[in-house]
Amino acid sequence: MSDPVAALPRAWGGPAGSGSLRVIAEDFQVVEDLGLEPSGAGEHVFLKIRKRNLNTPEVAGHIARLAGVRQRDVSYAGLKDRLAITTQTFSIHLPGKPEPDWRALEGDNLQVLDAQRHHRKLRRGALRGNCFRLRVPDFHGDAGLLAQRLEQIAAGGVPNYFGSQRFGREGSNLQRAQALFAGELKKVRRDKRSIWLSAARSWLFNLVLAERVRQGNWNRLLEGDVMRLAGGSGQFHARHDDNLPERLERQEVHVTGPLCGRPGRALVPQGMALKLEQKVLASQQDWIEGLQRFGLEQDRRALRMRVMELQWSLHGVELEVNFRLGAGRYATVVMRELLQW
Repeated sequence: MSDPVAALPRAWGGPAGSGSLRVIAEDFQVVEDLGLEPSGAGEHVFLKIRKRNLNTPEVAGHIARLAGVRQRDVSYAGLKDRLAITTQTFSIHLPGKPEPDWRALEGDNLQVLDAQRHHRKLRRGALRGNCFRLRVPDFHGDAGLLAQRLEQIAAGGVPNYFGSQRFGREGSNLQRAQALFAGELKKVRRDKRSIWLSAARSWLFNLVLAERVRQGNWNRLLEGDVMRLAGGSGQFHARHDDNLPERLERQEVHVTGPLCGRPGRALVPQGMALKLEQKVLASQQDWIEGLQRFGLEQDRRALRMRVMELQWSLHGVELEVNFRLGAGRYATVVMRELLQW
């Protein structure tokens, strides 16, 4: 299977040029924004790390061995890329235990920036977002069109696709999910199963979003849409008497799409929005039933990604783009609106 994101439609008319997104780690820099400060006391140590060419589970393993704890006692808010320079926080459960010398972790590819106690563990997804500094060393294209695309993105956001990282190399996570649903994989570690199920659900969401991008209504209201507040989790049905078009234009609210599973607390769209989702997913019932069998519950995700604090510079062929995204958003999805790589 080829990259399952490559053929998804773009919102703003196609890329403004081509370039290499990630040649070396320094080209892709990420700083995690937890949105909180450690309290200074408690059973958990919050360890802020800067890593290079290491993935998040690798670092968690190094921390667990140094602290003499099980790896499941080391947690983090989200996975960060290997080929990148990333700053993120890990929490280590050390109730009543002395801390090791965290400097023993340090090397050419890892630095310890801070260590403080906190009263709660760090849970997956518990972050405000991430700040990105991305460098394209060999941009070739139309500088005027690039500026136009960046202005469109700053004003209107981009489709909130799940990025290629979610699906594994050449869609391998989707292949595993298909085998899981077919009963071909029996004894599977919970963490692996969770990754494959998440990939399957993300792909179904991408299918619905792609159709709305094709129709030009990914950022506009359809009758019966379920809405979500920007930066929040509250859901509500669109109403004719709301001033939603103006709020939608200001990116204060977003239209949502389905995260499939068994019925739960999430709202269900109505009218035209429901018919569109049913039509797109009609051929995917085996996957939806598989997600339901494994206990995933329905939820909703914003169809639009807001790109905040967007800045850019172009010097010769070197392009640099800086921005901030909310949790669970993909910088590569932003860049594919600009570049072909």
